[in-house]
Amino acid sequence: MEATKLLVASTNRGKVREIQASLSGLLLEIQTLADIPALSPYPEEGRTFSENARGKSLYYSRASEALVLAEDSGLEIAALAGAPGVFSARFSGEAATDETNIEKVLGLMRDVPPERRQARFVCCAVLSQRERVITEITGKAEGLIIREKRGEDGFGYDPIFFYPPLDKTFGQMPPQEKNSVSHRGKALTGLRAFLERYLAGQV
Repeated sequence: MEATKLLVASTNRGKVREIQASLSGLLLEIQTLADIPALSPYPEEGRTFSENARGKSLYYSRASEALVLAEDSGLEIAALAGAPGVFSARFSGEAATDETNIEKVLGLMRDVPPERRQARFVCCAVLSQRERVITEITGKAEGLIIREKRGEDGFGYDPIFFYPPLDKTFGQMPPQEKNSVSHRGKALTGLRAFLERYLAGQV
């Protein structure tokens, strides 16, 4: 049986690793945007994670016959009125790095007391083909922003996102543990269940 092609519309290696791990074992031939460098990048101008994920998935589905998986995700902090939100990747400017983004968040949160440091990660995953959305799944993880980094695993804001049920930050979790509770892990669990039915011709 021939593998179904799936284009993961991302250049973020951390996200791609998590997606590949979550979908391992399915009869899929996974490609990323690195495999089609001639395509110009999608301009993420949506005001919500859903708008960005849907726009990105449909955009790349015009250039590929494959199933196209796009996701948009980020950190929403209650004390910052939901920021950085859809600007999570570039919160500290166009040349933003994980370190500069974390520094900006910690600076803005410096005087925020413990009882007001609630935050959540959100991930919206959209699967499309030939300019048609097939499914959309959202996952969330609730936590707190701590005052200094803890842990060397993960990427992005993981070292400052404390997850109370496991008493550690996402940056202190090995990949398998993080994927079992994270926003992206939850979205991808739902996506995997959908793909199992889709590949079996049940959708």
